[in-house]
Amino acid sequence: MAVSVSESTSKERIHRDIRRAIITGHLRPGERLAIQELAQQYGISVSPVRDALQMLSQEGLITIKPRSGYFVTSLTLKQLRDMLDLREILELAAIERAVERITALQLDQLASVHAGYTGDDDESYDRYTDENRRFHHIIAQASGNDELTSHLGRVHDRLARFMVMRQAGKTQETTHARIVEALQKRDAAAARAAMLDEVQGTRDTILDRVMQEEGEHWQLGAGTSA
Repeated sequence: MAVSVSESTSKERIHRDIRRAIITGHLRPGERLAIQELAQQYGISVSPVRDALQMLSQEGLITIKPRSGYFVTSLTLKQLRDMLDLREILELAAIERAVERITALQLDQLASVHAGYTGDDDESYDRYTDENRRFHHIIAQASGNDELTSHLGRVHDRLARFMVMRQAGKTQETTHARIVEALQKRDAAAARAAMLDEVQGTRDTILDRVMQEEGEHWQLGAGTSA
């Protein structure tokens, strides 16, 4: 059955709103999302709400439990560390391959990703996180490996809510400029070093904040997510 324009628009809006709420911490890990309540809140049918939650499930932000409902995904500390480690492996593989393959158009795209610092509000941090994902996605695309690009995109989706913890609104553009400069020069060693500095700096900041500020909200054991 064809989806109406209004339902499609509602789905995108709900997806955006809930994603932002998760990323910025207004919805906590383990919190249940009731489809009927969301439908009433938006004044729509349950269909676009369910579709939006399915999209968020594919991004790893929502967990669907049979006969129980939809919940903000909970992670263990080990799972978070594993994802950050995987991100480092994929980012370095991507940039090592991208140095010789990246096009002038892709370099221009990297240089124009950022819209600049606009503050520390939720909308701005949502944008910073999206810009960071697009920046790294372009580099992965430049590697020429579609599977690498796809896997890295999924890792960024799952890490989105943690990326806000970096509070990198003022520094992200500068950090990325160093990577762009190395790519423009086709300097493989400098590009790898710049990427490694960013990835490891992000990892350290996230883990510090999780342990010091957000620990009570995350499962710190070694098991799987609920």
